[in-house]
Amino acid sequence: MMSPRAPALRGPALRGAGPARAYLCLLLGGALLDGCQAQRAAVHLSLARLADTPRDASVYIDEQFVGFLGVVAARGVRLPEGEHRISVEKVGFFPWDRLVVSDRQPIALSVELRKIPE
Repeated sequence: MMSPRAPALRGPALRGAGPARAYLCLLLGGALLDGCQAQRAAVHLSLARLADTPRDASVYIDEQFVGFLGVVAARGVRLPEGEHRISVEKVGFFPWDRLVVSDRQPIALSVELRKIPE
């Protein structure tokens, strides 16, 4: 007996896919996926990397990995309206963490990771 296959998440099937769909749409800005029409408006988040902050630090939005700081700083991210926790982490550095509330205005944050003393 064959096991049933799970349906692929394409096009209109994404509309009910919950958090996974929301983060795919968030990461891709809705440009590449059908069915990414946001239920809420989205704003642009830009992160600037300061001083000796490493490019390969991990960026998390609401505890979901979204990419490395160098890429996120270069491209930005779209955030749905509401409250979000933005975290940047790298082994050997203190974590950087901010709560933001996105409404209708773009958000610009400067990230500086400080080394943990040895």
